[in-house]
Amino acid sequence: MASEEESFAVLVHHRGSIKRKTRSGVKFTDKNPLYIVVNRTTSYDDLVRSVLMKLGLEGAKRIMFLCRRQFPEVRTPELLAKLVDVVSSSGGSNRNTTNVATAAGSSSMAAVASSSVPVYEPAAQLVASPTFAVDLNDGVRDEVGSFDVLPNALHGVPPVGVGDGELGDPNEDDVEPETIEDDSGDEVVAAGPALAGGFGARDAEGNAGLTEFQVGQQFQDKDEALLSVKTYVGKCSEFGNGCTWLIRLSLRKRKGIWEVKRYNGPHTCLATSISSDHRSLDHSVISAFIMPMVRADASVSIKVLLNATAAHFGFRPTYRRVWMAKQKAVGLIYGDWDESYSEIPRWVLGVQLTMPGTVAVLRTSPVRVGGQVDESQAYFHRLFWTFPPCIEAFRHCKPLVSIDGTHLYGKYGGTLLIAIAQDGNSNILPVAFALVEGENAESWTFFLSHLRQHVTPQPGLLVISDRHNGIKSALEAPDGGWLPPSAYRAFCIRHVAANFALTFKGKDARRLLVNAAYAKTEVEFDYWFDILRSENPAMCEWANRNDYSLWTQHHDEGRRFGHMTTNISECVNSILKGVRNLPVASLVKATYGRLAELFVRKGREAEAQVGTGQQFSQHLVKCIEANLKTARCFTVTLYDRDNSEFTVAETTPTGTFSLGTYRVSLASQTCDCGYFQALHFPCQHALACCAYARVSWSSYVHSVYQITSVFNVYWMGFTPPILEGFWPPYDGPTVIPDPNRRRAREGRPRSTRIRTNMDEADPNRPKRCGLCRQPGHTRRCCPQVVGSSQTGRN
Repeated sequence: MASEEESFAVLVHHRGSIKRKTRSGVKFTDKNPLYIVVNRTTSYDDLVRSVLMKLGLEGAKRIMFLCRRQFPEVRTPELLAKLVDVVSSSGGSNRNTTNVATAAGSSSMAAVASSSVPVYEPAAQLVASPTFAVDLNDGVRDEVGSFDVLPNALHGVPPVGVGDGELGDPNEDDVEPETIEDDSGDEVVAAGPALAGGFGARDAEGNAGLTEFQVGQQFQDKDEALLSVKTYVGKCSEFGNGCTWLIRLSLRKRKGIWEVKRYNGPHTCLATSISSDHRSLDHSVISAFIMPMVRADASVSIKVLLNATAAHFGFRPTYRRVWMAKQKAVGLIYGDWDESYSEIPRWVLGVQLTMPGTVAVLRTSPVRVGGQVDESQAYFHRLFWTFPPCIEAFRHCKPLVSIDGTHLYGKYGGTLLIAIAQDGNSNILPVAFALVEGENAESWTFFLSHLRQHVTPQPGLLVISDRHNGIKSALEAPDGGWLPPSAYRAFCIRHVAANFALTFKGKDARRLLVNAAYAKTEVEFDYWFDILRSENPAMCEWANRNDYSLWTQHHDEGRRFGHMTTNISECVNSILKGVRNLPVASLVKATYGRLAELFVRKGREAEAQVGTGQQFSQHLVKCIEANLKTARCFTVTLYDRDNSEFTVAETTPTGTFSLGTYRVSLASQTCDCGYFQALHFPCQHALACCAYARVSWSSYVHSVYQITSVFNVYWMGFTPPILEGFWPPYDGPTVIPDPNRRRAREGRPRSTRIRTNMDEADPNRPKRCGLCRQPGHTRRCCPQVVGSSQTGRN
């Protein structure tokens, strides 16, 4: 710290241009400075009087200090002052003004204003930044540093720009609009009492705003300025009620940048709790905040994003606004929602060039303008696609296919139809896709006709689906190729149970129906059905409306291979997670990448099992080992040696519905227990017969369970995609989205999912928090809520 006797030199420049901008900072051009000596006891009035006396203008002029420049090597700041005429008693004034630059000793002030004619009210706290800007004739920005020694004359003087911002050249080229608008229509009022209400995140001590602004802060464009201001924006909601937080922006035309011209901060209010929504917290600001979360998982729920936004900003936006923010974030990451439709024709050409044999069928509908068809554009209608590895894989999968649809969650509605197969190791595999307007007879006919033609031409195929009338119409079409004996149909038991629960309430009744459907023998089916009839005869009447072969396992003649559901949820969650939230072009591209990854991973697993000399899949080996443990408790009797027919008596009952004695035919691969013919590998009774006859059980296993078949499913891999720049050109009409499919622009987006009893949570699953969706705690003790409340108390 300097002593009180320490003195400092003051430079006065009074010729022509006062300053010019260089790479090293601001330099003053006057070569004849006027030196004035001050010390720490010099008052502000003494400093002003000394400058005016040296200039010979005492009584005729007054000084307003605007900015300063520091010389780090000598710790001497240089102050820029402006001379203003003193108004005479008659009201006249001298029109001449002079710009003066002075240098005083080390100081932490940015600029000073005359105490005789106060321009700014003194600030109790300086702006928390080492820099600020003051504009003169050429709009140059001055740099400000910090100092250890502060002359008394400069104590308590506010920096320029913290007040009304009226100093500076009248020819200043800044444009300060009354309102600053962004794309969302939200406004940030530029100045004065009409300034828009603002918000700011609070730190652990409860202070509003994680980062303070400073006068002179600059931005490259309007969007950056708006985003920054809206993050710690405008006028505090408690303005005029104990808080003076305020900010003001202006556009500098020559530089094309936005600059903070006025700032009062930090917050002085005591509001700490999460309050209601704020109009300046628009979807653009929320989109920038949630971008990392959406990039990591496009399927992240709106509720999770809403809670994270509220915890960060201190305001809880509406569900609709967060939904719009997510759509914008997805569009920025994965491409524009509208433009993605125009990319589909080129993707079709590109993927067919990448993998010859790829099937992609695009259907469009005409665009009519004023009654005339616009040949340059076409509405997207439907798209079917599948890849050669999927076509080849299905030849080695179980002879059944599950079909179902799932809704799209993006800006435009629609339905993704999926055909799912299963290999001999119980791995699910999507083999075909279609984007359609919704589930109806026409869309299902479009999907199933191409599925039958390109992917599943095998005879005797089983199709597992729900009871949708559109599927029924498509499968029963005479020329569709899905009628028996070419193909058979079966219902997904989860959908059947959900429809049953709409009429008959209660989980117990639904459980009885499901148990009856899973029964592999007629005895077991009758047992559960009798209980159902005793509960309510109307339940049995409802079940009898559908043929037993459609929804029960003991009547399906072994076509199900034990599969009772469509596996659509497992497919979406394990393989296609998040794709429903993407623009259509990114969605179809994602199917290629996800399947390529799946084929590599499962192919390596199968190859490793082949390398170890295994004959069957791991799933089958586990089932056989479990059956062998109980096969030792049986007494086997041979009845027909030629036809390999046996009876097996259980010395100890092995199940709830034990018959005591079972007939087993190895030749026809049947057993009274129903497992042998339903699952197509030996049950525990058949294994006992094989051991008695000293024959290998492996010859009675369906070929789909062989490890070579599993390996062949994933044998054909995917080709690395060709870069989009090398895709063939597309010369057809521009494909655009159908405006009728756009979701509602106002209000909370309407859910397209019809929630039924299938959506009820499994009681054995761990409970999850309703806010952050993480296990281990509830909504009441969620860390987000606890953290926010603790911040408020601090």
